[in-house]
Amino acid sequence: MPDAGLAGELAELVEQAEQPGGEWRIAEYRAGRGRGRALVANVARLLGRGGRVAAKGAAFGGRALTEQLVQAAPRIPVRDLATLRAQHPGAADPEALADLLVTGAVRASGALGAGVGAAAMLPVPPAMPVEIAAETLAVAAVEIKLIAELHEVYGARAPGSVTQRAGAYLAAWANRRGIDARLLSRPAGFAALALGAEVRQQLSRRLTRSSLRRLPSLTPLLVGAGIGATVNRRDTRRLAGEVRADLRARPPADRAYWAAAAPAVRGEVVPGD
Repeated sequence: MPDAGLAGELAELVEQAEQPGGEWRIAEYRAGRGRGRALVANVARLLGRGGRVAAKGAAFGGRALTEQLVQAAPRIPVRDLATLRAQHPGAADPEALADLLVTGAVRASGALGAGVGAAAMLPVPPAMPVEIAAETLAVAAVEIKLIAELHEVYGARAPGSVTQRAGAYLAAWANRRGIDARLLSRPAGFAALALGAEVRQQLSRRLTRSSLRRLPSLTPLLVGAGIGATVNRRDTRRLAGEVRADLRARPPADRAYWAAAAPAVRGEVVPGD
């Protein structure tokens, strides 16, 4: 899924889903399923013939999808803490802001699952193994974005370049916890992280398990969409809980990080202007 435009669409879905309840519920039930289906279809198209061959194998994850995710990760838009606080000025502390981010990611992954489930109910379904592979990648992108932004919220932002940070967050997604705290003091360690054989094996196993859990969403008779949405919401919420618990246990290197990212007050004079 190495496509910046598609990554932006997924980010937009997540950020819209962070909005308060009633407004999102209307969008979720009226348009969320259709939008999720369209996004998954776009990922399937971008996978191309190589992705179709890989998806028809015994393992839906495997090396091919791992490579797609490694290529896509640096393109996933990640908001820094100042941007997050500006977009959610009502979040008074890290926990409140993290709650909003988790809500958005859970709703977005549910919409993606509902979209694939709805496609499975068509009289002539598309190439469903490819759809499942595409959904797996799309949901992984949503969850990796969530993990990266939770690190921002808890003051544990990975150092290094965009590619190096993406490698760190890929490993965190595969291991279902925060990035290795030892690497925070060794930014050079991120350079090889995304390319390491061990991390790739972890990603492959995680993608395979995620794909297999999505098979029930192919159930017909108007229940596939509900199953797909439920599985995705449950898994994303559980992942978020595990990562948050790990990050809470780590005191931030800069204890003033939250105040430093506070939105500027209207009319305030910024030093240096």
